[in-house]
Amino acid sequence: MMTANLPRVMVIAEAGVNHNGSLDLAFRLIDEAAAAGADIVKFQTFRADREISRHALKAEYQKASSAEQETQLEMARKLEFDSRAHLALISYCKQKGISFLSTPGDLESVQMLADLGLEIIKIPSGEITDLPYLRACGSLGKPVIMSTGMADLGEIEDALRVLAEAGTPERTITLLHCNTEYPTPYSDVNLRAMVTLRDAFKLPVGYSDHTLGIEVPVAAVALGATVIEKHLTLDNNLPGPDHRASLEPAEFQRMVLAIRNIETALGSGIKKASESEKKNKDVARKSIVADRPIKAGEVFTEANLTTKRPGNGISPMLWDWIIGRTADKDYDEDDLLTF
Repeated sequence: MMTANLPRVMVIAEAGVNHNGSLDLAFRLIDEAAAAGADIVKFQTFRADREISRHALKAEYQKASSAEQETQLEMARKLEFDSRAHLALISYCKQKGISFLSTPGDLESVQMLADLGLEIIKIPSGEITDLPYLRACGSLGKPVIMSTGMADLGEIEDALRVLAEAGTPERTITLLHCNTEYPTPYSDVNLRAMVTLRDAFKLPVGYSDHTLGIEVPVAAVALGATVIEKHLTLDNNLPGPDHRASLEPAEFQRMVLAIRNIETALGSGIKKASESEKKNKDVARKSIVADRPIKAGEVFTEANLTTKRPGNGISPMLWDWIIGRTADKDYDEDDLLTF
């Protein structure tokens, strides 16, 4: 159980476009996200023709997972969900007891998600330099989670200013450190940059992960992440741009369990004996004892005293106070001193 005064880490299962355009697959992703213990399942909302021009090239990771002759626009068109599909997803999330979230990819999608009543706006890394988009998101005045992949501190500062000027209180913004490569090499994670964001902007921070495995998001929690976002797929071998850098359900569940264990282990920060270890104090610590038989009236010296377990006698920290005093009774070897 979490310590009462510590916030719970928000775990976002990024279903994204791993539904491959199938509502049935999207429902199954919601099932798995809920079963794994995620707090939120997140999709991507976009109108491909409003987000991507016909001249846009595919990223290398997209080329490796889709038809070679297919353009980025053609690939994205197959992954769209309309408003009716969104309503079905939102309804299904309510049935499953998990929150719905989606990342808008264009201005029309920002408004559609607002009309659907989303309580949080999730800004992806690619939109952090899109001024009209940021103004539209900021004008909603809702809490914002903003990924910062590819950005430097100056670009993040500019985006925060735009959001604040448009109407979003800066204190309601959470920044996610992120690396926009799928999968991200460990050498490029630079997890300490998450701490840099927290120190620079005095805002809550988290981590959006694209590495293989679960080590890095768990480490991010240990470093103070309040939000963890990780892609979820039903099968890493499915066709589509993000499946390879996603976790299958069993591994996602292991990640959530590890995160919950780590956030519990972080504790309150107060250094004192825990409830579980108090019973071991007398067993593990030592007391001052007779190192050989001592007669009443004999002076205690370093030659006739020593320290041994158990720790339910006079603390060895009183050694200097004991040395030179006189025994008030006879002691056998190993007897605890009493005063």
